[in-house]
Amino acid sequence: MYSRILVPIDDSPTARCGLDEAAALARELGSTLHLLNVVDARLLVGEVSAYMPPDQLLNDWRAAGERLVAQAVATARSKGITVDGVVRCDPGWRVCDMILEEAKSWRAELIVMGTHGRRGFKRVAVGSDAELVLRESPVPVLLVRQPAQ
Repeated sequence: MYSRILVPIDDSPTARCGLDEAAALARELGSTLHLLNVVDARLLVGEVSAYMPPDQLLNDWRAAGERLVAQAVATARSKGITVDGVVRCDPGWRVCDMILEEAKSWRAELIVMGTHGRRGFKRVAVGSDAELVLRESPVPVLLVRQPAQ
């Protein structure tokens, strides 16, 4: 059914919920997971780049993404799941566009990602990559919320 599942991840609890759901699906369906961490270089505009050179900040973010992906890949493999992972960074692209491009180039059949479920002003101010992926995706998208505490 879904043999190729793309899972965008960051270091948030909602992303971990999305990854857990994707791993459960992969175990059940015998699917391959492709984990993606996107370094949002556009944040350099609003970040404290005055305190650190932008290149150094990007390198640090990439390194953190590589560690995150490596950990998630190792965890999924320890559960018997076929998985790989990548980190992408392109200053001219929005996170949602990079997710969609990865889905297309990797030929994903499903995208599973966590969502914060923001509403109102917070959603407008922060934006929603999950919502934009959902609207533009050529393949089904499963959005996973973190359970209420």
